[in-house]
Amino acid sequence: MEQLQGRKALITGGGRGLGKATALALAAEGVDVAITGRNEDVLLETVAALQAFGVKAIHSVFDVTNLEDVKRGISYITEAFGHIDILINNAGTATFGSFLEMDPVRWQEILNVNVMGIYNVTHEVLPKMVERNTGDIINVASTAGLRGNANTTAYTASKFAVVGFSEALMMEVRKHNIRVSTLTPSTIATDMSLSLNLTDGNPDKVLQAEDFAELVVAQLKLNRRAMLKSASLWSTNP
Repeated sequence: MEQLQGRKALITGGGRGLGKATALALAAEGVDVAITGRNEDVLLETVAALQAFGVKAIHSVFDVTNLEDVKRGISYITEAFGHIDILINNAGTATFGSFLEMDPVRWQEILNVNVMGIYNVTHEVLPKMVERNTGDIINVASTAGLRGNANTTAYTASKFAVVGFSEALMMEVRKHNIRVSTLTPSTIATDMSLSLNLTDGNPDKVLQAEDFAELVVAQLKLNRRAMLKSASLWSTNP
């Protein structure tokens, strides 16, 4: 089992939901954490919670779809931390509705955030992982990336793309001792899923963000000879 203390992690969309829960779980393990997002007030609140664990915690405000913003943000984080051991591509967005009724601009936006956002951040972080011959990249997809459903065309297309991208990248960089994995959780009680009326969030039955965070920590602790290629996390009996 690997010890995580002293590692450096970057989590996109780290101010709330799955990103925040994962950041807190990693900080509890002694990991220094950088979080990104677009709402600085939310990020600052989470950074304060992370610092309570005695780790170094920083934030950077940028839009993952803007490559120049991403370059500036990753440069700042890398300079502050020296390097990034763990990248968790968590930033995402969703809107549901019929294919013909959904605004084409919004359809494209979902693809840009969920797919190109992961590309942009990974593109800036990966070179130094290759240089150091080690690293972990965890891409957050969804069960929607495994099976399509009505009224989810944009979201499903984006998450299928994440699954395919992750597997192809894994095959490409594992020779550099970089582990790339894809997590495909079912509905989790987060601000986004609650606002979209996907769940009532019942903590006795429905997956909570901390459940997801436990999975992330567990996979990162695997001996480096082992890699979790992909995993689906479901509520037992929602």
